[in-house]
Amino acid sequence: MKEKEKERMENLALQKEKYTYEDLQKMDDDKRYELIDGELYLMSAPTVSHQEIVGEIYAQLRNYLKGKKCKALVSPVDVCMSGVKNPKKEYNVLQPDVIVLCDENKLTDKCILGSPDLVIEVLSPSSRKQDTFVKYNLYQYYGVKEYWIIDAEAGVIYQYILNDKNIYILPKTYDITEDVKVNVLKDCIISLKDIVEEK
Repeated sequence: MKEKEKERMENLALQKEKYTYEDLQKMDDDKRYELIDGELYLMSAPTVSHQEIVGEIYAQLRNYLKGKKCKALVSPVDVCMSGVKNPKKEYNVLQPDVIVLCDENKLTDKCILGSPDLVIEVLSPSSRKQDTFVKYNLYQYYGVKEYWIIDAEAGVIYQYILNDKNIYILPKTYDITEDVKVNVLKDCIISLKDIVEEK
């Protein structure tokens, strides 16, 4: 009996170490955090070149989506990946660089409840491992239909598309100067050629 009680107390202690979206909302410092499996990750300030790429993609998506059902959003916007409405039970809250959301029912004033249709992350030295492995797995698990990783340093765009088995496939890797067709949006093409060649 004592052993079971000890195990129960250890489990409770472990649970308390996990943060939730509710905890995140109560933080009153000016720092930005993401929450992955209940663990807090402090987000570092992005570089100017990172923000130029993010801004260009967002501008092109926003222009394309004018008058259409889907909406483009730019970080910081909280995405509660599981879609649960109770913030005490949400352990995965991300702030992707650029988002396209086509289901307006997922959009609240505070956050997005559930997976967006498209997520784009521009790699930073501090986020490389998270974006390419941890977030990749989370986006795949929660059914984000299309996930781009942009590695400006290497000059590459990875476009992952969720197949009918809910597994990401990589049909093609693009050079950063190539036009990329957005899979979830008909006839939408993103071009970073001008902004990249200016550098």
